[in-house]
Formats: sequence, structure tokens, C-alpha cells
Amino acid sequence: MTIKYKQIKEEIKSWILEGIIQPDEKIQSEHELAESFGVSRHTIRQALSELVHEEWLYRQQGRGTFCKNQSKRNLKQIDRTIGIITTSISDYIFPSIIRGIESYLSEKGYNLILASTNHDISRERKCLENMLGKKLDGLIVEPTKSALYNPNLNTYLSIEKNHIPYVMINAFYSELQPASITVDDELGGFKAGEHLLRLGHRRIGGIFKIDDKQGVNRMKGFMRALREHNISILPGTMITFHTEDRHTKPIQEVQKLLKEANPPTAFFCYNDEIALMILNVLRDMQLRVPEDISIVGFDDSQLAVASEVKFTTLTHPQTEMGLLAAKMIVDALEEGKELSVNDQVVYEPELVIRNSTKDINKN
Repeated sequence: MTIKYKQIKEEIKSWILEGIIQPDEKIQSEHELAESFGVSRHTIRQALSELVHEEWLYRQQGRGTFCKNQSKRNLKQIDRTIGIITTSISDYIFPSIIRGIESYLSEKGYNLILASTNHDISRERKCLENMLGKKLDGLIVEPTKSALYNPNLNTYLSIEKNHIPYVMINAFYSELQPASITVDDELGGFKAGEHLLRLGHRRIGGIFKIDDKQGVNRMKGFMRALREHNISILPGTMITFHTEDRHTKPIQEVQKLLKEANPPTAFFCYNDEIALMILNVLRDMQLRVPEDISIVGFDDSQLAVASEVKFTTLTHPQTEMGLLAAKMIVDALEEGKELSVNDQVVYEPELVIRNSTKDINKN
């Protein structure tokens, strides 16, 4: 099939170069070409996709495929550039996500512009403006503080008006309803709560970042698990924090809780990074995991197995998410497709049980 579709591709190119197909003339449909060449539509689609990518042809949604005006085209492949904006580049799970994006775009011959907002909304605007000042063909964005109103929405609307396809990862701004790839964070929170409850824990602390949707949804799922088991949420056991105090408030609040007469026997943490932070707090207080306190993280990152205590955690697709985001953008460009709210992918997180949780029913 590979040889066949390349032969068809070269044949169509010869039609263009010989003037058999004129600039901006609509070519035959996939069905008609498949009958003419005696091959499957899948083979025709492969040939046409490469010709669109190399700018011999172009697609118009709902109308068909047309011959590119060669006077407006560099006969060498025209470079295309995809922008990536994340809240971080070198920390935590982001290198894996970016590797997934980069590997797919490199394979397809696309250039990449990378920027980080460092969780700052004003920096997000600067990143967007800087990228739009260049020739940008597509955009992959991790929203900044997605649980809060974002003043940069008008910039995203400009991107839409310019028909630049974009995909949001990990979360999305609900006002825009864009194409997105996320994890079912509420389900993950519910699974974490269920796991600890099955192990007999009743005083469970929750630690959640509440300026992004991931944290809000993880807290929602966790609270639903407690509610369905008729477990009351005790004062002080739900710890919330913002990006700016993520390195201080969880530590201070956990230390305070553990000094009470009847402290929690388990903690569900916003992510593995917070879980590792809490593990260090417990060590400082001469408490053992899981013998004294059980811990559940989220994301199944490298940090989940970075110490002798291996965290029970929820999975995050990371590299796969990056690959899919890049593929969605490339497919949109090469097929002339508009991305929309209908292009939403939600991964179901799986519980990975390791040695950071203990069944206290056996005590």
C-alpha cells in the first residue's frame, strides 16, 4: 500500500505540473479517485494528505480539495510552526508532555516554539502576543489558573477568527469551549477517596490547589466519595492553596493538623509533588508512611517512585497526551478541519497501588 499511495501522489503531482489540473480547480473526490486508480479510499486519503501537507493541494471544509496556485508556493516544503505554551517547561510532568509533542511534530517536519507562563496570567498574554507576532500555524496550550476568570480570552478569540487551530491540555477555559485533552480529575479524586475508605480510613485529609480546574475537580470527586460513604468532613482536614503559596501553606496546615489530639490517618494530595512534600513533613515529625499515615498522590510521575516510599497514585497520560495534542493540530492543518468543542478527549485515570497506603481494618 505504501508504494501504491506514493505512486498515486506522484501521478497527481504530474497532473498539477502539466496543467491538467488548474490552480484553484477542485480535484475529484476521494471516492472518484479510488475508483479511477482501483484502490481503497484510505490509500487515496494518504496520498492527498501528503500533497496537502506539502502544499500542492489545499482543502476547504465542506467543499472539497483544490489545486494550490503554484505561483504562490515555494516548491520546497513550506515550514510550518506550532506554538506550545505550558505553565512550566522543566518541572514535574511537563518534560514528558513536551517530549510527546516534539517527537510527533519533528516526525512530521513541523517547527516548534516553546514558552512557559510560570503560572502567571500576564505572562500568558505576553507568550500569546509573541507567538502571534510570528507566522504561527497552530497552538497547544495548558491554561494558566484555569479555575479563575482569564482576561486573555479576547486573544484566544482572535486566534479563532484567524482560523489558527489550537488545543488545550490538562484543562480548558470553559468560556471558550475549545478542543481539549484532559484527565477525568473528578473520577480520579473519587477513586482516591474510595481506596482510602476501603482501607478503613475515616479521618482523611485532602490537599488541593484551587486556582486550576484539576485541583477543583479532584477535590469534588474526593468529597463525593466521602459523602457516598456518609463520612463527615472534619474541620481543618480540607486544605486548599493557590499557586503562589504551594510551597508553604500545605506544609503549615499539615503540621498544624498532625499536632491535634486526633489527627488524620491518611492524606489525598493534589499531585505527587505535594505528596512528596508531605512525606518530608511526616519524616520531620518522626511519623512513618504508611505505618502511621497513608498518602495518595496523583499523576503517577517520576516523583511517585523517587524515594523508598512508593506512592499509591492516579495515572496521567503525559507523553501520550503530548502526542495526541500534536496529532490533532497536524490533522486539522492537513485536512483543513476546524477544531471545536466536539474534539474533546478525556482520559480515565487508573489507581496505581504501591506501598504508601495501609489497610487499618487489620489493626
